[in-house]
Amino acid sequence: MAKQKFYVVWEGHTPGIYTSWDAAKRQVDGYAQAKYKSFESRAEAEKAFKGNYWAFVKKEAPAAKTAGKIARLNIIRDSLAVDAACSGNPGDMEYQGVYTADGRKLFHMGPLPDGTNNIGEFLAIVHALALLKQQGKPAMPIYSDSKTAQGWVKKGKCNTKLDHTGRNDPIFELIDRAEKWLAVNKITNPILKWETEDWGEIPADFGRK
Repeated sequence: MAKQKFYVVWEGHTPGIYTSWDAAKRQVDGYAQAKYKSFESRAEAEKAFKGNYWAFVKKEAPAAKTAGKIARLNIIRDSLAVDAACSGNPGDMEYQGVYTADGRKLFHMGPLPDGTNNIGEFLAIVHALALLKQQGKPAMPIYSDSKTAQGWVKKGKCNTKLDHTGRNDPIFELIDRAEKWLAVNKITNPILKWETEDWGEIPADFGRK
């Protein structure tokens, strides 16, 4: 009988300690730069999970680093990619979502006056989450190149300091709707970081750089 192992996932879809590789694998598959390791006992795993990943792994050899970079090139094509654009800060803001495999546009909003790019990125992710829930696709990944927006979605709050101007009331209405949606819906779709340096511009990019 194989000895029980415990798998620590420091960075993945849902960090934690898992008692089977299948369960741990679901947390790291498709997650760029996931950090995980197996341990022989629960006590070791709990100690590791509370600590720093790098304290529990050996320094990678050059070959391992190369393999890691190749792994990050494996884009999940059956996914939804989102992006935003803003002419000025604040300025005319818009956002959209496309099917990653073929660039087919799935939704588009804007332009709306007196917005910011971060707000657009946040609204795009929530729009994608709501769309996939409506379509019965609770496991389809969503790619975004905005760490800020991903953080806001995780917290369920658009942490913007944008001033109300009257002209941007529609944007604040969208923010309110998005925050209310996040408050009552559980996020099941993996929200993944698009690795622009390795993969080029995200498929939903507006192409205005």
